[in-house]
Formats: sequence, structure tokens, C-alpha cells
Amino acid sequence: METNIPVKTDQKLAIEVHGLTKSYGKVRALHWIDLEIHRGEIFGFLGPNGAGKTTTIRCLLDMIRPDGGKASLLGIDPQVDPVAVQACTGYLPGEMQFFENLTAERQLRFFSDMRNGRAEWSYVRQLAERLDLDLKPQIKNLSKGNKQKIGVIQALMHRPELLLLDEPTSGLDPLMQQEVLGLLREANAAGATVFFSSHIMSEVENVAGRVAIIRSGEIVEVADTDSLTRRALNRLTIRFKKAVEVTDLGKLPGVQILSQVGQTSVTLLVTGDMEMLLQALGCLPVLNLETEHPSLEEAFLNYYKK
Repeated sequence: METNIPVKTDQKLAIEVHGLTKSYGKVRALHWIDLEIHRGEIFGFLGPNGAGKTTTIRCLLDMIRPDGGKASLLGIDPQVDPVAVQACTGYLPGEMQFFENLTAERQLRFFSDMRNGRAEWSYVRQLAERLDLDLKPQIKNLSKGNKQKIGVIQALMHRPELLLLDEPTSGLDPLMQQEVLGLLREANAAGATVFFSSHIMSEVENVAGRVAIIRSGEIVEVADTDSLTRRALNRLTIRFKKAVEVTDLGKLPGVQILSQVGQTSVTLLVTGDMEMLLQALGCLPVLNLETEHPSLEEAFLNYYKK
């Protein structure tokens, strides 16, 4: 483990990561990850499966040791005092493990005991009701979605300062996904910092103020969610007064033809500066033009195009 990278703890930050690296044999999982998450924000960690999201979270909680770099959670070095870090965080792993013969209630009481009984049982029941979870059946008889609900409850039940959630809505139906996102907003409004990974762009766009995109173990972008969707891409639908050679527009730098209707209408996806496109349109018989900022999903996929 490298120890020569200084970390100056900033009390305004809930998570500080500098130069985090991790390899599994010859496979590089993380390469020089730098992140700063402010206290009180909801931060989305976005990437496809295998990009390094889970490895990053496990390194933050000292569940695995990185090869290099430093991390601090709420001002605590997880390698120096992992118990203190885990006491003030709520963690939902991507694959939750349970004692299958226990009931959901007994399993949650076990988690509460592990935290010295810090959870209010009335709050646990409230969460279970919100998520439509029956606490009486044995876990082995529950569906994947209901097991996921137990995982969400155990992360929230002790009202932690910091939530680290790995794909929190995995396996849930759309209504329950929205309920879980609502719980995250409420925890944040009560003062918790929320850091969650996802490959579902719409949920990140709905709740996260900022987002980091990770690709092949490297952070390729950290930005406000709104600016990410607005800065990188624009989608234009152009209608012409008469037929034109619309395929020529697709040859311009940063311009991609998404669809066209004959030679009189075309929808374009434009990356970056639109100056050259606007110059080309100035020479064409344009009837009208509509522009639309694409979703976070389109901005995200733009980073993963070959």
C-alpha cells in the first residue's frame, strides 16, 4: 500500500478519494480514482457493469484494500479505523447476504444488534410498510425484490450520516424503485450524504445533484447532472421547405443522423460546438428547427461509443 500521497481532510467533504488504484492480477479494476463528495449532497456514480463501481465502494469501506491511493469518509481513514467508518455509514452491497432461515424481522434485528441497537424499531416498521415488506416470512421464501428491500432497510434503519448504496433499486418494480428514491431524498433532507452507484440513468438524473461517470476503472467526467445533459449533446429536428441532400449534414464533425423523413426532415444528434452545422443550414431552405437537450442516458452512452 502506498503511503506517500497526502490527504488533507476537509470537514466540508463526506468522501475524499485521491489516486485510488486496484488490480486483480493483470486486470486493472481502478486507475487513479479522484473523487470529492460534499456533505449533504446526493451523488450518483454511473457506469455499466464491470466499470469499477463496486470495487470503489468496497475500497472506501476497507472491505478490500486498494493497491495505492488514499480515502477518507467523514474525516476518518477507513484503513486506520474501519469500525468507526462502518458505524456512521449505511451500506447496501450489490449482492446482499442473509441468514436464509431467519425471518426478515429477525434478520433486521440481527443487523440492529450489530450496531449496538441503534436502530429505532418503530422506524424499521415504518420503512417496511413504505416498501410493502412483510417481516414475518423466512428470507428463503422471499423474492429477489423483497430481499432487496431488506437490504435497503438495513442501510437506512440507524439513520446514518453517510449512505453508500450499490445499485439500490436492483430487482425492484418501478413503483418500489420510486419509493426507494423517495427514501433517499428524505434521508438527504434529514442531513445524510448519499453516494449511490447505478447503471440506470433515469434514476441518477432524478435524484442526484452531481454525477461521476466511470469507464474501465477511470473517472471520465464529474459534473452537475443538469450541465452534463446540456453541455455535451443537442438533438435537432430540422424541416425543409423543399427536398435537400440531408445525408451531407451527417458528414459534418460531431453530427450524427438519428432519423430522416425523405429529403425534407431530419433529426440530428450534435456533439460539441454547433457552429459548422449552423453555417451549413444557413445555405439550405430551412422551414423550422426544434432543439432538445437529450437525457442523461444519451450523454452517458456518448462516453461509451467506440
